[in-house]
Amino acid sequence: MDSSQAVYDGLKKAGIDFVVSVPCVNLGKLMEMVDCDPDIIHVPVTREEEGFGIAAGAYLGGKKPAILMQNSGLGNSVNVLASLFKLYQFPILMVISHRGTEGEFMGAQIPMGEATTGILDTLEIAYINPKTPEEALKLVPESWLLAELAGSPLAILLEISFW
Repeated sequence: MDSSQAVYDGLKKAGIDFVVSVPCVNLGKLMEMVDCDPDIIHVPVTREEEGFGIAAGAYLGGKKPAILMQNSGLGNSVNVLASLFKLYQFPILMVISHRGTEGEFMGAQIPMGEATTGILDTLEIAYINPKTPEEALKLVPESWLLAELAGSPLAILLEISFW
């Protein structure tokens, strides 16, 4: 099974109907799938915190939001995650291309790759790390249910080896 297809199918099973995205080569195919789906509103953005703000509004308007992003933008998102999503208990699925993990070819990605789980732990944001497309297909919909029940963001970390 194709990795992007598995995540897309998981989002569909979860009922995700609003997706914001920040450009990322690993998530490109998934972004194209979302963009072509008439049942999903897709809003490409240039910065993660902008995307989180838009997703919060969509949630308040009755949508089930997700964000497609690279972990390098997680640092830019700390304030909006803590002061908006955590404080007001908004759920969102964070589908994160986890750069800087084993197999990374770009050295500049490694420091943030190493810091990613620590940032999520500090913010008390749960995360999963599916290793195969089959795991992703199963865990993505379950993750949305957990995010909704907890009233909190939930991160899906997709390492280099996942793609």
